[in-house]
Amino acid sequence: MIDLRGQAAVVTGSSSGVGRATALELARRGCDVLVHYCRSRPDAEALAAELRDLGVRTAVAQGDVADDAACRALIDKAVDAFGRLDILVNNAGTTRFIAHSALEEVTDEVWQRIMDVNVKGSFQCIRAAREAMIRTGAGHVVNVASVAGIKATGSSVPYAASKAAVINMTISLARALSPTIRVNAVAPGFIAGRWLEQGLGLQYDTVMKRHEDKLPLQRVSTPEDVADAIVSLLTGSRQVTGQTLPVDGGMLVADF
Repeated sequence: MIDLRGQAAVVTGSSSGVGRATALELARRGCDVLVHYCRSRPDAEALAAELRDLGVRTAVAQGDVADDAACRALIDKAVDAFGRLDILVNNAGTTRFIAHSALEEVTDEVWQRIMDVNVKGSFQCIRAAREAMIRTGAGHVVNVASVAGIKATGSSVPYAASKAAVINMTISLARALSPTIRVNAVAPGFIAGRWLEQGLGLQYDTVMKRHEDKLPLQRVSTPEDVADAIVSLLTGSRQVTGQTLPVDGGMLVADF
């Protein structure tokens, strides 16, 4: 198993949900972590305090990953704080909840924002991190995709398309950045928590129960489940790159 003690990581969108759970798990394993947020500064600062209590160094950076300058700035801040960069977890993401049949509701602004954050943002963070990882001598990127990018389901057509693009980009960049940097992805299914509570509103409990009734493992994922999968890629075989690991309770093999 790869030892993460003394390594340094950037986790985008880490003030809540999967990003928060991932930052905590990395810190528990002795990894220094830069906490990134776009809007939730109090949550980010609270997480940073928790990470320091675990005995690791931390830093906090604000920025919109759709902005290339912001991506470069947060990577620079991590390198300045820790002197190195080993791990990048591209977790920052956005969506709009629009029925797939409601084509007229999918505006240019919806397409632009979802693709800018989910696809271009991940690319820009990887591009910004490349030289720092090369200087360190090795690096590992984990992109947070979605089963929506495999099944063409999820919150909206643009969201599913963006996550399919992330999966495709994971393969492309695994080739382009080899052999020094490995690039993999996780593809969560339904994740319990604030993201879907806000998006589904009053339907949240009903939709979650429907998933749990049909999933082979009979429960939806938590942010901690996804964080465990991310860390498994970071600490497992060094021979894995260009792969996407579903973390879905069996959604891809269930009869939905």
